[in-house]
Amino acid sequence: MAPHHHQQHHHQAIDGLVNLFTTANHDLTVVQYKLEKEFQQVYPDSTNPMKLVSRIKKIQEDVSMLKEQCRELLSAKQDLIDKARTTLVGNRSLLQRMQASTGVPTLADASDPAFQNFNQIIDEWTAQVRSRTGDEMQDSSEDINKLLFSAIVESN
Repeated sequence: MAPHHHQQHHHQAIDGLVNLFTTANHDLTVVQYKLEKEFQQVYPDSTNPMKLVSRIKKIQEDVSMLKEQCRELLSAKQDLIDKARTTLVGNRSLLQRMQASTGVPTLADASDPAFQNFNQIIDEWTAQVRSRTGDEMQDSSEDINKLLFSAIVESN
């Protein structure tokens, strides 16, 4: 009988604790409701502290989403640059080999304005990333995206 009595006492203690939490939760809900009503009467909508807190939380969520979207966008941009570089440089090299094998004269890098413009755009992109981060590392395309993201988003 003694173990059963102890078990019943244990349940009563838990029931008391549950009741205490239930009462506290109800009291907090009542306080929140009264604050909301009081703030509605005292403050206009644009300065209501409850609504401002809600808007701040929403903005924080939006900023977090925007950071992730920026990361994805910059990653996609870097992928596009890497693929363009690989494809265009590869195709140009193949074309030059074909021209050489048929005896057609090829343009040197220095006298090919389209190729120079392409390289200039990539160099400007890399320089822009480095200038924002102050990084003087060797050209490494997988690090460029991380650098740009940290310079634009995380420093704000």
